[in-house]
Amino acid sequence: MNLKKYQKNVKRPPHSIWRNPIHFIACGFGFGTFPWFPGTIGTLVAVPLAMTLSRTSLWFYILACVVFFGVGVYCCGITNRDFGTDDHPAAVIDEIATFPIVMIAVPMTWYYLLIGFLLFRFFDIVKPGPIRWVDKNVHNGFGVMLDDLLAALCTFCILQIILVTTRFFG
Repeated sequence: MNLKKYQKNVKRPPHSIWRNPIHFIACGFGFGTFPWFPGTIGTLVAVPLAMTLSRTSLWFYILACVVFFGVGVYCCGITNRDFGTDDHPAAVIDEIATFPIVMIAVPMTWYYLLIGFLLFRFFDIVKPGPIRWVDKNVHNGFGVMLDDLLAALCTFCILQIILVTTRFFG
């Protein structure tokens, strides 16, 4: 991929992300401003968040994911409206808020994190089946978050199958 061509095609976020706390949160605390692959950067930011949550109780982990999702819906809705887009590339709170769902009840080892990360990015980028439909037809902050939630749930299911299979045959 030609990074210079990619960089020219990416919409730069307005400078308001540094002044407006809702824009700042939606843009992943500034990480969404990276000129290349902001969604991947946002997912990388979520890895230590998932690792930290894994040290809490399962109930707290799930509650935190629900709260992050709600905050993401709110912040993405306002930010994308203010930016005049449906889903600005800099608004990466959707990746940050939904990647921890991938790792619920999954051992925090480098290989499970890597598999989870790669599968999540695959589903988020390729958007197979219903994920693509949601991406095209469900709008506002909820739509921005929902396609990533579906990508996270698909990845979660695959990781759970891998876990069960390795325990059964392992």
